[in-house]
Amino acid sequence: MKSISRAVPLAAIAAIGFSLFSGMPAKAAEGEVAPIDLQWSFEGVFGTYDRDALRRGYKVYKEVCAVCHSMQFVHFRNLGEPGGPEFSEGQVKALAAEITVEDGPDANGDMFERPGEGKDPFPSPYPNPEAAAASLGAAPPDLSLLAKSRAGGVDYLYSVLVGYEEAPEDFELTTGYYNKYFPGHMIAMPPPLSDGQVDYEDGTPNTVEQMSRDVSHFMMWAAEPKLEQRHRMGFQVLIYLVLLSGILYFAMRKVWADQH
Repeated sequence: MKSISRAVPLAAIAAIGFSLFSGMPAKAAEGEVAPIDLQWSFEGVFGTYDRDALRRGYKVYKEVCAVCHSMQFVHFRNLGEPGGPEFSEGQVKALAAEITVEDGPDANGDMFERPGEGKDPFPSPYPNPEAAAASLGAAPPDLSLLAKSRAGGVDYLYSVLVGYEEAPEDFELTTGYYNKYFPGHMIAMPPPLSDGQVDYEDGTPNTVEQMSRDVSHFMMWAAEPKLEQRHRMGFQVLIYLVLLSGILYFAMRKVWADQH
């Protein structure tokens, strides 16, 4: 009884800690290449997003990815919230005002156009998936949750962006482009990035590798904007469970001591 009572709280701590903080490297299926295992600032118990990387990543998304991909679950106001890129209120308003939104109806029942506001979601490049498919052959995936919905997560996203290569001589490329990390190695999307494509005001080298890392970082935040809050809460829960385990341990010792 004594050993069981001590083991239960400790097992609870281990289980909760694993569920909150663990991140196992993705394993490749047979015939596929495992994504590059990178170190990210948001990993681990005390992981946080790199604000500069998020701002650079947003610029890469805006200037490159948004041409074809939507991010429907992210609103401009999110760019200024704690835990994200944390743009200033003025910057958020300016970024939102760059788009035009159809709104209404007005008092006369007519639709009208207005500058974008913080409440508006990122605009989609196409009015609907059918229009996207008609233009590109297939509707590009929405990027809002991609970092959490793909096996390999953010490592996979980065790997695909840097994984374009010439197809090996023994590989029959029947469509699209060869990508070392994409399942099946044939991807319809052309290489989206090239060195120097996006200007970084902070002086960070704008190589394909750096831009891929920054936009992957940004997509991770889009998929899990409350990550830092979850980490803080998880750590507090762990501290509570450790203290509770100590109290239970000494209480059980006293109970058993009184019975002898």
